[in-house]
Amino acid sequence: MSRRSAASAREEWATRRERGSVTLIRLMVWITLRLGRATARLLLGPVCAYFFLCAPRPRRASRAWLTKALGRPATSRDVMRHFWCFAVCVLDRVLLLNDRRDLFEISVHGEEVLAGIRARHTGGFLFGAHLGSFEVVRAMARVLGDTRVSLVMYEDNARKTNQVLNAINPALTMDIIGLGRPGSMLAVRQRLEEGHLIGILADRSLDSERQMMLPFFGEPARFPVGPFRLAAILRQPVVFMSGLYRGGGRYDIRFELVAEPDEADMEEMMRRYVAMLERYSRSAPYNWFNFYEFWD
Repeated sequence: MSRRSAASAREEWATRRERGSVTLIRLMVWITLRLGRATARLLLGPVCAYFFLCAPRPRRASRAWLTKALGRPATSRDVMRHFWCFAVCVLDRVLLLNDRRDLFEISVHGEEVLAGIRARHTGGFLFGAHLGSFEVVRAMARVLGDTRVSLVMYEDNARKTNQVLNAINPALTMDIIGLGRPGSMLAVRQRLEEGHLIGILADRSLDSERQMMLPFFGEPARFPVGPFRLAAILRQPVVFMSGLYRGGGRYDIRFELVAEPDEADMEEMMRRYVAMLERYSRSAPYNWFNFYEFWD
C-alpha cells in the first residue's frame, strides 16, 4: 500500500459518511425500548450479514486484526462474530442511555483508582480506546460517584454524536468539548478545575496531527500525541478505562492508573497506555472496533 492510500485509510474513520440515518436510529430505539433487547437482537443478524457482504474494507480490516489478535488465520465466522459484538454494543448503548442498567450484569475493577482522584478533589483524564463500550463506563454512576464526565472529541464527531444522542434520548444532555475550535484547551482546564473527569478515546487521530510510532501487537502503529501532551501540560492523573463486552448482558469495566500528576513524561505515558491497550485487546479481541487499516 502506498503512503497516500495508507493515510487515506487511517483517516477514513473521520471522513466516511455514516451508513445509518437518524430515522433508522429512531426506529431501532423504538424497537429496543418497546419490544425489548431480545427482539431487537434478532435484527442484528441480517444487519451484520449485510455489512459482511457489502463493506469490503471493514471486512478486510477485521480479518487482518483478528489474525493478529487470535494468533491464527481469522475465518469468516470470526469476522461475523466481530461485527456482531460491535452491533450488540451499539444496541446496548440505546438501553444504557435510557437508564436501563438493570438489564445488564456489570462487574467493575479498579474503583480505588477513581476513589483516589475524588479524594483529592481534583479532576483527571480517562483515556479509553475504540475497545468495547464507553457508554457502559459512563453509565456506572455508582462507580463514578458524584464525579462528572466530560468528553473530548473532534468537532465533526461531536456534532454527529449529539445528533445520535438526540435521536436516542432527546432529554439526554452530555458535556462534549469539541477539538479544533478556539477555547478547547481552556474548556478542558476549566472542567478539570471543577473536578470533572475528561474522557478521551486516545487511539485515533487525523493524519495531519502529530503522531508517534509505537509497537502494538508486534508491529509499529501510529498513536496520537495530542491527548498525552494535553495531560502532561495540565499535570493531572491519567487513568486507562475499558468496558469490555463479555457476552449476553455481561460487561467488564476496568480502570487502571497510567500516570500520576507528577509523571509528566509524555512518551512514557504513551508507552504505558499502548501496553495496557494491547493487554486488554488480547483479552477481548472481538471488542476492538477499529474497522480500518490501523497499521501501515
